[in-house]
Parts: sequence; structure tokens; C-alpha cells
Amino acid sequence: MPETHSFHRQRWIIFACLALMYILVYFYRVSLAVVAGDISRELRLTPQQLGSLSGILFYVYAVAQIPLGPMIDRLGSRLVISASGCLTAIGGILFSQATTLPVAMAARVLIGIGTASVLMATMTVFSHWFSKQEFGRVSGFMVALGNLGNLAGTAPLALSVAAIGWRSSFLAVGGVQVLVTLLVYAVVRDRPPQQDAEQDRPHAPTGLLVAWGTIFGSRDFWLLGMIAFAWYGAYLALQGLWGGPYLMEVLHFSREATGRVLMFTSLGFISGSMVTDTIARRFFRSYKRTLLAGQLLLLLLMSAFLGWAELLAQPLLLLLFFSIGLAVSSGVMIYPIIRSMFPVQIVGTALTSLNFFVLMGAASTQQVMGMIVGAFGRGPAGAPATAFHAAFLLPIVCLAAAIVLFMCARDYMER
Repeated sequence: MPETHSFHRQRWIIFACLALMYILVYFYRVSLAVVAGDISRELRLTPQQLGSLSGILFYVYAVAQIPLGPMIDRLGSRLVISASGCLTAIGGILFSQATTLPVAMAARVLIGIGTASVLMATMTVFSHWFSKQEFGRVSGFMVALGNLGNLAGTAPLALSVAAIGWRSSFLAVGGVQVLVTLLVYAVVRDRPPQQDAEQDRPHAPTGLLVAWGTIFGSRDFWLLGMIAFAWYGAYLALQGLWGGPYLMEVLHFSREATGRVLMFTSLGFISGSMVTDTIARRFFRSYKRTLLAGQLLLLLLMSAFLGWAELLAQPLLLLLFFSIGLAVSSGVMIYPIIRSMFPVQIVGTALTSLNFFVLMGAASTQQVMGMIVGAFGRGPAGAPATAFHAAFLLPIVCLAAAIVLFMCARDYMER
């Protein structure tokens, strides 16, 4: 991989543009937690409907991974991300104007399709611009920067909603989406110039069925998919939706205070993502062991929502949420693992295939938790604490089972 000054500069400019796009993706993923009360009141949603509204984005996102992988490998990441960004902008603006559940659901579907390609297409770009040894570090940096969108969807969004309302806030984000999409189209290139020249030579591309056969025929891919499902399901259960209602209805926090608490999860995730690859290489000397250690810590910390979080003073509660973010950051190890498992020619298909499990975890966990919370009924102050305890038991059990299974997987790591 050449390391001339112009090459080095160009790849980091591309990194910066794609990071801006991914920040917006993360914002849309988690922003519903802070405005859940406002939207539920205006659209008159039950907990089950709120869970469905949140989950639909992730179901669509997950299903979209199936065609997107081959599209990324054949059409190129730049074109796919740019087209998807247009759909995201339309969906975001439509969501800001929604007055009924069907319109809001349609908007979330567009956002789900539009955001579905961004991270995996970005990782595919990185697989061409960065070496395998650099891939873990740069993917960790990308996830860390993406979490600035996570951060924006907590306390800053709460302040914006208090100042101009949730509709104007989402409308403004839709406008930013348009500008960033234009920037990505203008600046990003799928691969370095010398690879473009090689790409123009006649060659036999890997067939789609052959690629899927290689990927889904791997036992370790399925084990990685299971832990990816449970990891992201647990994280988004808390940060993406039910952490907000839990803090407001059980601990009686204000929306602004809830945003501040959730922000600490984002800060932990950002901090951890910056150093996870270094920890894997210097301390654990293993992507697998790093992932398992982080998931075991996440399992322990998530048990707080079975009751003992309510006994904590606020400073300790902030520490709990920050620590959860740190533990969650170990999940970024799934990307260098998958990069090391398969050849670069099918890495886009492999990444999107894995991301199917990631997003299905987020979608199904949020929706089923909504059913559990709704089954307990609601009083004047909202759902009882026991409803949330029962609901959070779901991601905890799923994560525990996935950890046990993943212990059987082979360790993949580029030295």
C-alpha cells in the first residue's frame, strides 16, 4: 500500500467525509429515545406502537443489507452511499412533518433504507485505502466519530427540542443530510488510482452465490453473527429507545436530565472505540478475547436494569452509563474480525451480511421489549419499574447465550 504524502492526505479526507455521513446515521438510530414522550403524545402512540416505530428502521436496515453488499462490491461505495443519502434526507424531512403513525413509519422506512449502506460501504472503502493491519484502528476511529451522532441525539437534541421543538430539530438535520450527501459524492473515491487501473483489467468477479456460499458456509461467521445480534440489541435497547422511558418513568428524570445520562453512554463508547484496537493488539493480543471480555463486562452492567440501577446515586448512575459505553465499544472488534475472515473481493458482501445480524438484533429487541412493557399496563406516571425489569431481561439473556456460543469460534487477527 503506497504511503506518499498525497495518498495519505487523500485517504484521510475521504475518511472525514464518510465520518460526517456516519454521524448522521447514528443520530437517526438513537434520537427517538429523547423525543419518545413528545412523539407518543402528539401521535397518541402506545408502548407497542412506539417500539414498532423505533424498530421498523432497524428491520428495514437489516433486510436492506442483503442486496446492498453485492451492490457495494459491484457499483462502488461512493455511488451507493450518495444515492442512499438522498433517501435519508427525504425520510428525515418527512418524519419532521409526520402527524400520523403511518406517515412516521413511512419516514422511518426511508431513513432505514437510506442509512443502511453507510457503515458497511465505508468499511469497504477502507479495505482498499488502508492495510489489514490498519483496518482495526481506522474502523474503531470511524465508530468513535460516528458516536458523535449518538452524542448529538442525547443532551444536545434535548436542548434543541426544548428550544425549537422536535419537528424543527429533525427538519434541520434533514437539511444537513442534503449537504453532507453532496460532499460525499464530490470527494469520496472507492479505491486508490493504482487500484482503479488494476480494476479496469479483465478479470472474473466472484459470483454472488459463490460469495454467499463462502460467507454463510462458515461456522465462525454464524457465531460472530449471533454475538453481533446480541451485542447491538442490548446496546440499542438501552441507548436507542428504552433507556429514555426507563429514566423518565422509573427514576423520574426530566427529558434534559435523561439526555445528559444517555450522553455518558455515548462518551464511553467514543472513548472505548478510540483505544479498543490498541487494547486488542497490546494487551489481549486477540480480537476474539477483546470482544469476549467487553461483552462479559456489558452483561454484568446491563444487569443493573433488573433493579439495582435504581439504588444508585446520580454520580454512580452516570458512571454506570459511561462504563456501559466502554463495554459496548468492544463490539467494534466484529469489523476487523470479518475483514480478516474473507478476501477483499467479497468484503462488502461479508460486512453487510454480518450487519444483517447487528440490525436485526436492534430491531427485534426494541420491538419485543415494547410488547413486554405494554403488557404490564401504564399508570399516571407511566409503566411500572417491574415492566422495565422484565423487558431488560430479554437482551441480557440473549447476550449471555451468545457469549457462551462465541467461545467456540476461532480467533482471527492480522499480526
